[in-house]
Amino acid sequence: MKRAVVPLLLSILLLPPAAGRAEAPPQEVPVAALASPPTVDGELQEWGDGGWVHVPIKPAVEKGERSKLGLDGPDRNNTGSITVQLKAGVAGGRFYLAARWPDKTADTEYRPWRWDDDAYKQDKRQLDDMFAVRFNLGADKDFDRSMLAMKEYRVDVWLWSAGRTNPAGLAEDMVHRISPQEIDDAQAYDIPGKGTVYIKKDRDAGGAIYRALPAPKKREGDVRPQFTLTGNASGSATDVMAKGTWKGGYWNLEFSRKLATGHPDDAAFKPGQKLLGQIAVFNRAELEHKSVSEPLLFDFSRIK
Repeated sequence: MKRAVVPLLLSILLLPPAAGRAEAPPQEVPVAALASPPTVDGELQEWGDGGWVHVPIKPAVEKGERSKLGLDGPDRNNTGSITVQLKAGVAGGRFYLAARWPDKTADTEYRPWRWDDDAYKQDKRQLDDMFAVRFNLGADKDFDRSMLAMKEYRVDVWLWSAGRTNPAGLAEDMVHRISPQEIDDAQAYDIPGKGTVYIKKDRDAGGAIYRALPAPKKREGDVRPQFTLTGNASGSATDVMAKGTWKGGYWNLEFSRKLATGHPDDAAFKPGQKLLGQIAVFNRAELEHKSVSEPLLFDFSRIK
């Protein structure tokens, strides 16, 4: 049993609403029946100009809230409060999700090796852009907008990164389980004034998309990558196709996955039903330095 109590820093951290705040109904994202399957290439022309859902996102940690949550260090949220455009559809037994959001620069390197004096050192401040979407894996009443909620629920998480997964045309596919009860091999997060939340993050089974590279022993230029594709990604880990392109100050991103993969670690997209979810944007950031949406309701009622 591992009970590592760590600072309140998560790779996909979604914080609770302010005390006394009324929960608004989730914003709906209609899922349309598409005439033909779009090509997952980050080019959004096939999606047309109309029907986009405008989803507001804002910093997961508002200014002035860091100390109350026991967080140290500066606020490095580079996204702020922006609007993400979403559009979803189904074709050929697959679910497609398109997203577009403003970003002044395309950040496509994650902690590269930089030559410093006589050796390569990891540049921990250089991070790639990321986009996350998560789908509820349980009953609607169990889902929560926060990973810090004192309740138990599970989510299917897709995490696209501009530097690590984008070259493979995939997103990391994983399951997060959140619980106020102890979970074997989970990390424990102490929340001031609330208690302890246990979070278990499991990547789907199969070969990994990327792997870390050691620092070159000899100088091979000023900057060298720290991550490369494995070339043998496989299994449920490759369920989610994802490709993004950056143009004129915007990221354009497409996801695709089978409606039902048959894998227990994947949410099933069922025609005629609705599914709760949420999105997050990381602009050259990670951990809690990101912006998130309120809960979204993906509406498959138009799909037969």
